[in-house]
Amino acid sequence: MAAYGIKSETFSKKERLRRRKEYERVYKEGKRLYLPYLKIVIAPNELGYRRMGLSVSKKVGKAVTRNRIKRILREIFRKNKDIFPSSCDIVFIPRAQILEIKQAQVVDDLARMFRKYEKNRFDNN
Repeated sequence: MAAYGIKSETFSKKERLRRRKEYERVYKEGKRLYLPYLKIVIAPNELGYRRMGLSVSKKVGKAVTRNRIKRILREIFRKNKDIFPSSCDIVFIPRAQILEIKQAQVVDDLARMFRKYEKNRFDNN
């Protein structure tokens, strides 16, 4: 509930990529963006809001490590929705090195990357 200027920090089911078909569409139509510790696939959607999905390989580590990475990325999305492009589906594919990076640095890197993405997205139209 975003009443009185209070930002909503929920992560509702509608904001999640949940079906295989949704992920396949993003992989097929999406643009790939890279950070040293994170690969991002982003594709526009027609929904009017942003959605996030996670794909964490077993190469990253055991279940405890993979789940920790997923918690961190969900938290970043939940608390910083304004840095993510609107009307886009975003899939994060992290590497193990993401655990060595401070959360604030990840947010800064994502904000910078998405600003550049938005600029290119609207310049090309």
